[in-house]
Amino acid sequence: MRLFRRDGYDRTTMRAIAAEAGVSVGNAYYYFGSKEHLIQAFYDRMQDEHADAAADVLERETAFDARLRGVLEVWLDVAAPSHEFAGQFFKNAADPRSPLSPFSAESAPARAASTGLYARVVEGTDLKLAPNVRRELPELLWLLQMGVVLFWVYDDSPEQLRSRELVTRIVPVVDRIVRMSRLPLVRGLVDDVLGLVAALRG
Repeated sequence: MRLFRRDGYDRTTMRAIAAEAGVSVGNAYYYFGSKEHLIQAFYDRMQDEHADAAADVLERETAFDARLRGVLEVWLDVAAPSHEFAGQFFKNAADPRSPLSPFSAESAPARAASTGLYARVVEGTDLKLAPNVRRELPELLWLLQMGVVLFWVYDDSPEQLRSRELVTRIVPVVDRIVRMSRLPLVRGLVDDVLGLVAALRG
């Protein structure tokens, strides 16, 4: 992380990382097949930190909107130190062939852990959901977080306050949509949306 901050992601080599860590280049490649795989480990660690920091929110709050807002805000707290070079990572993550893509096979453990965290957000709340909505909602909330991440990457406001404003404003909207999903008038539309998500998932 020090090298990325000092030299930038693209200019930091595995040789430089090995030298900074005090190990041979071969030893570095033994643990990480590439610089991208090293960053994947960073993603995994950030996900662990997010889950740990969110535990207090999930223990304290029972309302769905409070739990969702708290978990998204905690992510912003955890990610804040990395904002200065997040754009460099995103250039690589935006490539669907890159292991840094959040949809890549290499990202599957971090993706599953994050989806599991949003399953915990849904559990134990006052939400009354149709079984198919309850089943799919954690992944949809993870996709919501990906949207927040994209906004945050480009957010140049002081301390990324606009990202926090986004969370504050979007959570009540999501809360209302989720609660409306049980209404007979919108149930067919909800089924169509979930069917679309399943089709895109392949």
